[in-house]
Amino acid sequence: MASLDQQDLPLANTLKNLAQQRDTPFYAPGHKRGQGIAPGFKQWLGPALFQADLPELPELDNLFAPSGAIAKAQELAADLWGAERTWFSVNGSTAGIVAAILATCGDGDKILLPRNVHQAAIAGIIHAGAVPIFLEPEINPDWDLALGISPETLCQALQKHDDAKAVFLLHPTYHGVVGDLQKLVELSHGAKLPVIVDEAHGGHFPFHPLLPRPALEFGADIVVQSTHKMLGALSQCAMVHAQGSLINPQKISQCLQLIQSTSPNYVLLASLDSARHQMANGGREMMAEVWEFALHYRQKLTQIPGLVLLEIVQPYSGALALDPTRITIDATAWGMSGFELDDLLREKFQITAELPTLRQLSFIISIGNQAQDLARLLEALTQLAPTSFQQPFQLTLPPLPSTTLAMTPRRAAHAPQKLVTVNEVIGKISAGLLCPYPPGIPVLVPGEIITSEAIAFLTEVLNLGGTISGLASEELTHLAVVN
Repeated sequence: MASLDQQDLPLANTLKNLAQQRDTPFYAPGHKRGQGIAPGFKQWLGPALFQADLPELPELDNLFAPSGAIAKAQELAADLWGAERTWFSVNGSTAGIVAAILATCGDGDKILLPRNVHQAAIAGIIHAGAVPIFLEPEINPDWDLALGISPETLCQALQKHDDAKAVFLLHPTYHGVVGDLQKLVELSHGAKLPVIVDEAHGGHFPFHPLLPRPALEFGADIVVQSTHKMLGALSQCAMVHAQGSLINPQKISQCLQLIQSTSPNYVLLASLDSARHQMANGGREMMAEVWEFALHYRQKLTQIPGLVLLEIVQPYSGALALDPTRITIDATAWGMSGFELDDLLREKFQITAELPTLRQLSFIISIGNQAQDLARLLEALTQLAPTSFQQPFQLTLPPLPSTTLAMTPRRAAHAPQKLVTVNEVIGKISAGLLCPYPPGIPVLVPGEIITSEAIAFLTEVLNLGGTISGLASEELTHLAVVN
């Protein structure tokens, strides 16, 4: 970094220069440039980190009214990713998604979105007081995975709900699947609706010609990316990109200010500036290398007996393509669940997957990986593969239950609530968000009526060894309901 001038890294270099200057600090944070940090902690991480943990000094600019280093860093990011305007987030994509919904929807406004959204979208709906119109994604029954929504599904929803205010889409899904985003954006814009895209796992898309195309290229109005997931920013760092006349940039700024810390960490902000610079000055070369060894080892993994990789063999509207840097494997033919295989990889080979589920394991391949990482995974799975196949691991889930929204998620989330035994919840209104894995689709969101079918589905997921986020306890004994 020392050889780069201020123009190359406007925020990161400003922070570095200030951290190396000496002053007598009578400002927050309380550790005063590391002088008050516990010695063991300081020794572990080194003094430079704490010297750079500075507040909103004039040279560092103001995240919520940028005119200096932050403003320049965000302008450079917008130029690289092809946006008209970019904002940095140190509260992750969660903050960006919530702000995007707040900026486009108000109390009682309808928003169209797939059922398999991240819980951040539900949080945004709760904050805004919006009414979710859930669209059922297409399902890959062979994998029990939710994919994208089809243009036909969106078209029908747009006709039925012509008073909607926004459309919210995923690109890609957690497992790297992309649908017909171009058509979905065209349909939404035809109805004069802005499109918000959760592109948390797609920040790397612009840096290789054979990767799925980024949402901004298809005309999406607001795109939220987790710069820390696939690129070189620190955890909790994200970017919000915007373009077009269907959104108000000033309102996005105001909404981000509402939900982000008024004391942003400048080390996190500097890592966003650094990640942008890294991709601008070598990102395509790095992604070309990742692309090559990802494809090479994907082909090698398919040769392991009984191991199946997620592929888009026959494209359809909910799944046109797959990001090959996301490797999802199914080893149920080996007679073990994804959780069991994950445990074996961790215990015997010190290999940790991104996401274990009942049937699959998903691995993120990024610029931080090297070919030897994939070689080690290949070696481990080759060693674990059985020489003969006995009884495959069985998994059969009932169809996802249908739900009815009795009140807005905001009203339900803020209403008085109580815990009720699972035997007494039928017909009551859920106060919580319950999302089982698999399939990773919320079965109940705040405001929906709890049905016997929903309880049966959740019970079956647990019986099969799956997990449910949002339970009041580890077991399905009590649920929070609106009182």
